[in-house]
Amino acid sequence: MMASVYRELQFLLRQNQIKGAVGVAFLLSVFAVWSGISEINTQLNTIKQLQEKDQQERSVVLNNQSDYGSAAYYSFHFTYFPPSSNAFVSIGQRDVFPWKHRIRMLAIEGQIYESDAANPVLALFGHFDYAFLVSALLPLLIILLMHDLRSSEKAAGRFDLLIASANNNKNLWHSRSVAIGGLISIAILIPLWIGAGISNTVFFDVFVISLITVAHCGFWVLLANLVGNIRSLAEKSSATIAATLLSIWLVLTVVIPATANTLIETTVASPNGGDILLTQREAVNDAWDLPKPATWTPFLARHPEWKNKTAMNSQFEWKWYYAFQQVGDQKVESLSQAYQQARLHKNSLGGYAAFLSPSMLTDRMLSRIAGTDIKTMLSYEQSVRNFHQSLRAFYYPYLFNDIDYSQEAFKTLPVYIPPEATQ
Repeated sequence: MMASVYRELQFLLRQNQIKGAVGVAFLLSVFAVWSGISEINTQLNTIKQLQEKDQQERSVVLNNQSDYGSAAYYSFHFTYFPPSSNAFVSIGQRDVFPWKHRIRMLAIEGQIYESDAANPVLALFGHFDYAFLVSALLPLLIILLMHDLRSSEKAAGRFDLLIASANNNKNLWHSRSVAIGGLISIAILIPLWIGAGISNTVFFDVFVISLITVAHCGFWVLLANLVGNIRSLAEKSSATIAATLLSIWLVLTVVIPATANTLIETTVASPNGGDILLTQREAVNDAWDLPKPATWTPFLARHPEWKNKTAMNSQFEWKWYYAFQQVGDQKVESLSQAYQQARLHKNSLGGYAAFLSPSMLTDRMLSRIAGTDIKTMLSYEQSVRNFHQSLRAFYYPYLFNDIDYSQEAFKTLPVYIPPEATQ
């Protein structure tokens, strides 16, 4: 079998059409890998610059304050989610979910969702990355090369001679199909391996990504072979076979994912970020006009340790201000949890739907390995909430115990540590 495949490789590489298609596959892969690495490098540079400015800005702000309430109000904290070393393979949900926030001690849910401002129409197009090449364009390259596997030999007048000289008719076409799939796979994988080396990607991840690429290529090679073997189609022109394969590609790559997404979005009810933002803002704004117990009662339900520290000597005190900011979070807590659960549920349903679409399944698998899937991005959102909670834990003792302002206290100010991308 290997000798037959090697013979077919030699034959194919003498054909300009094959060399041209392989060259196109290679150039597309180069562009996809370059595009992904460029986007990731841009994000990394942005994170580095904002980290430096964040520390400088906060130092200036803290030096110019005279109480902890003002320090908390004017201090911003930069939170971010750095891309993994193989994120260039699939930009994934980093196009949709925010991967950086500047937060304060104010109500956190509003700060998270007011930054969730990606244009959903533009997000549909996404980036031209390696995942898009493998999941959407690779099948087209296979169809281009295999729709006339037999008819091209008939047109060249070699078909009868090939059949007569071949020991096994089926092995001839199988070997040629394997040779075509191998050429396209290698052309696409070489830029990936180079890009992985540049990005210091873990070898095991590169191996799995390569395996997924070869498996998806193999699926379409097998499918093209099966369609070409259908007698009723084989007796017709290569254009008929091409139209059939393109119709299958359209259904598997476009129709099924789009239909599944539409059905999931319409059947799974959930609030949205705008609902959460509006509800929280109304709760916070209303607190200014409500009696003080309307704030202290729900706040002390969560923080009973401060029940003897709520006395106020004026109409405004910072501890009351931050207390109703937290109450604003508490009022949208159920909405926020429902929103997160709905997104996870939609993602799970999308995973089931992906088994009907190899292209969709390939894209999801690559984004998961790259750490750019929905679950990983939601882990970043949760890390922002956890960090914000640590800020409250830091400031509340100073606010409720009315401790004199000191720069020394900020030596223990919490530092944000981003989560690692799930590999």
